[in-house]
Amino acid sequence: MSIADKDETPAVATALPSHVAEKRDLLGNVCFYLHFAIMIYIVTGWLVPFRDALIFYMCFLPAVAVQWQFNKNSCVLNNIESLMRSGQWRDPNNREEGAWLQTLALNVTGILFKPWQMDAFTYFVLLVFWSAALSHLLWW
Repeated sequence: MSIADKDETPAVATALPSHVAEKRDLLGNVCFYLHFAIMIYIVTGWLVPFRDALIFYMCFLPAVAVQWQFNKNSCVLNNIESLMRSGQWRDPNNREEGAWLQTLALNVTGILFKPWQMDAFTYFVLLVFWSAALSHLLWW
């Protein structure tokens, strides 16, 4: 589902979840909880009672999806962490790069979902919340 060169390995193929994530350092924890805060915003942002904030939210969700597409299903936050740690935009040693949500799902459910399942779930959820925000905006 992403726009990538055919010869490049997708980020998720090199970033399967592991128990290494349980031993995060300070930078790893900051990045993990920043991701978590953004996820909470994605889930609850449609409830905001301000028109301008809803419009921002409705632009933010597609922007998140587009950056995943152009970044081979990896989040820019993971890439920034990799850049800070290794000096490289992509770090094959960063197991959460391209698999943050997959790591979270594995930790919560104990199930290792396939990348296409995570993609389908993620884009469906984004569509549901974007639709909820549109409905909320039109309610005014």
